[in-house]
Amino acid sequence: MKRIFFLCCVSLCLMSVQAGLETTIWRTDIKTLTVRYVSDIEASNKTHLKRPFLTLAGTDFVRESVAGTNMTIDGSEPNNTLEISFDELSHEAHMYTYTVRHLNADHEFSNLESYEYLQGFTTADITDYEHSLNTQQAYTHYRFTFPNADMQITRSGNYVILIYEDGKSEEIVAQACFSVVEPLVQMSASITPNTVEEIAGRYQQLEMSVQAALTNGEPLANCLFAVVRQNGRTDNEVFRPRPTMVESNRLTWHNSRELVFEGGHEYRHFDTWSTYFGGHNVDRIVYDHTDYHAVLSEDEVRGTANNQAGRTGINYMHEFDEDGQFRVNAERVLNDVATEAEYMWVHWTLPMQEPLLEGGIYILGDIFYNRFTAENRMLYDNERRCYYLNALIKQGGYDYLYMLKGKQNATLLKTEGSHWQTGNSYTIYIYYRPVGSRGDRLVGLQTYSSSST
Repeated sequence: MKRIFFLCCVSLCLMSVQAGLETTIWRTDIKTLTVRYVSDIEASNKTHLKRPFLTLAGTDFVRESVAGTNMTIDGSEPNNTLEISFDELSHEAHMYTYTVRHLNADHEFSNLESYEYLQGFTTADITDYEHSLNTQQAYTHYRFTFPNADMQITRSGNYVILIYEDGKSEEIVAQACFSVVEPLVQMSASITPNTVEEIAGRYQQLEMSVQAALTNGEPLANCLFAVVRQNGRTDNEVFRPRPTMVESNRLTWHNSRELVFEGGHEYRHFDTWSTYFGGHNVDRIVYDHTDYHAVLSEDEVRGTANNQAGRTGINYMHEFDEDGQFRVNAERVLNDVATEAEYMWVHWTLPMQEPLLEGGIYILGDIFYNRFTAENRMLYDNERRCYYLNALIKQGGYDYLYMLKGKQNATLLKTEGSHWQTGNSYTIYIYYRPVGSRGDRLVGLQTYSSSST
């Protein structure tokens, strides 16, 4: 019976893996999966965080990338190489292996064979690992760079690195997604509060245009399309919005209803850099002789959930944030914060007189990979009249928001409010797929910020 239950869990995991791949952890003893530029690792506490992508030198729209050409990313440039890392919560020895798969714009597996986008091997073992040092919670930190001497990228598009244990490729423990762009188009964009919904209210309107000179004679609108993400989220991703103006060498999106986003509110933030003193938004640190606990200050509903008369809840207040990202950070580090930072139980509390019946409240941000799962769904306490969540998190600074997720969509209006002034980052992906192609090429990628950032 245990074996049947295990196989069912694996099957469900693989079904989820293939339903729009995102950066995700599939096992509870795996924590803090990160994807960073190698060049940003040393300066991670000094620079603005960036969601990384790789750049492949573009040539033209007709070329199809073939392994063995000079169109490769080989890992020789730190600012064009990724470090993927994660922790396993023990000091036991594990053998992890990874493989790389090409994805289409919808983050489903493409029909390309590995030799069409990879040069070198198709799998590699993760041999760089180190046990945690002087931490209450024992863990082993694993890391590897990509691309590298054994595996290079030869084609643009979306990718997923699938990590599995003991050579069992069907048992995925974690997956990390990233994009590779070959810049072949000219892009421009702006964010305005004057939307087709209302003027200077709760929403932001994205205006954008893409200019390209195709060499195959195919109409631009037939083979180029866009995908837009706000703050790295996928729940409100806009897939293939219809251009409002089509010219021979330009696509324009102006006053498009599809590109209206909730402004939301600036991200909340907490910092657990110390095991002795409360950092930003941390009420107190408690050690119970087994674990460290970071009890966050009680948050306040900034939307309309506790104030039905207010249209946008608490007035907008500008704060600097990282648009949902996080960085591991700890005091008194001797050599490497990645192996010396402690794991702490973080306790969130959001007072609310009555539970919201429209759906569940989730803590959103890169801290939980912008997903809606049991791990980041808050519970309601009828006696204390509040939502709460406890989660084991590595020391550091983290952005987060409270989001209401119903059956159809997710919204910040009731929990955080929504304001046109909010600083958000919008990433525009431009894909090229001519008739007969078996995989999407990513020919444009740019991130634009609204004016408050």
